[in-house]
Amino acid sequence: MKKQNLVLIVGVAAIIGAAMLYLNQGAGVSAASGKTRASGGKGGAQPFIVVNVVAPLRQDVPVVLQVNGTVTPISTVDLHAQTTSTVSRVHIKEGQFVKAGQLMFSLDERSARASIDKTQAQLARSRAALGDVERQVRRGEQLFAQKFIAPSALETLRSQLEAARAVLAADQAALQSTRVEASYSAIRSPMSGRVGAINVFPGSLVQLNTSLTTITQLDPINVAFTLPESSLSDLLAAQKDGPVPVAASLGGADKELAGSLSFIDNAVDPAAGTIRVKARFDNRSTQLWPGQYVSTRVTVRTLKGALVVPQAAIVDNARGTFVYVVGPDQSALQVPVVRLYSFGLNAAVSGLSGDEKVITEGKQNLRPGAKVRLAEAAGERKRKHAAKRDDAS
Repeated sequence: MKKQNLVLIVGVAAIIGAAMLYLNQGAGVSAASGKTRASGGKGGAQPFIVVNVVAPLRQDVPVVLQVNGTVTPISTVDLHAQTTSTVSRVHIKEGQFVKAGQLMFSLDERSARASIDKTQAQLARSRAALGDVERQVRRGEQLFAQKFIAPSALETLRSQLEAARAVLAADQAALQSTRVEASYSAIRSPMSGRVGAINVFPGSLVQLNTSLTTITQLDPINVAFTLPESSLSDLLAAQKDGPVPVAASLGGADKELAGSLSFIDNAVDPAAGTIRVKARFDNRSTQLWPGQYVSTRVTVRTLKGALVVPQAAIVDNARGTFVYVVGPDQSALQVPVVRLYSFGLNAAVSGLSGDEKVITEGKQNLRPGAKVRLAEAAGERKRKHAAKRDDAS
């Protein structure tokens, strides 16, 4: 009985030992297989990383600042009467476009006409008086030549002549003044523009502080906005070289309106660190309206022949800003770059010669010196292997 138990124990121990040996061998084979796969199947060689590359583009890149602006008229006039009177007729309608000099309002001019008639009568009387004094002076000169009057009498006549001429000149000036005042009864447009709301009607009493309507110039028109003070030097330099182009677009509209910079303020706002500028636009179609908010783009300068790469290719980390390029031995190389200007999905950079193959995809797994394979080449290789398998089958 004891012998049978001993044999059973020895048999179980042998089975357990054989199983452990088998498991250890299997783990070793699996580990070796894993190392082989990790090494690319070539005795521990570094694996290739599949990447996509692009060549840098050399092109002129406009440096554009995009800000929001407000449409403002070049000029607007709040129309007032220059005399106290009543409105006899309104010649315009609200919202109408008027030209400079066009008659807009007529005021009651009866009092002004009466003043003109009175002044003209005074002027006629002064002319008659002057004529009489002139005749007396000529007669006095004849009598003085014949020694019938004293020199003092002739001097008195000549003084009366000068006084009569002065009275005539004063009456002529008074008539001119009365005509000017009479002209205030016809209110004309001081400029071309669009009429706003009309605040008076025929029969309304108007005084000097009564606002009749407003006229706003719409063509051309300004767009006012602010730019950071860091852009001031580029803005002034661009203005010296010629007109600075400015584009404006309304919300929801795809079409842009073209204008040019017309004004740069003479001081920077120290609180906001910005400077006020204006751009002028042709507005014949009246797409821009005073008070509107528009999106404006100002081209402050142009980077001539800049190298452009996708922003996805640029890496920013604690070591700086760089891109990965494919070296002559198909390894990844780090090249430091400086981002000059970013626009859309691309960026203008310096630090490249233009002949590099810049890696855009797959760079997250890269390290300097890592072996790379272009995605196009890897795909072609897979297609060839697939074709060989098809032929073999």
